[in-house]
Amino acid sequence: MDAALNFLRTNGHEVKPEDVARLSPLVYDNINFLGRYSFDLNQSVAQGELRPLRSLDSDEPPVP
Repeated sequence: MDAALNFLRTNGHEVKPEDVARLSPLVYDNINFLGRYSFDLNQSVAQGELRPLRSLDSDEPPVP
């Protein structure tokens, strides 16, 4: 989330502190706190790189 917020800030978008305070990955129902997880990562992500963010002007759905 920090990378996304920094990207927005450096591209001139207003990021309000009160909005940032409410951000949390825990609001999503798809997070299973009791199970095991298995992820197939592409090579760049496995090496610690972040995938590119989609454009705010894009109609494309988020990349899973």
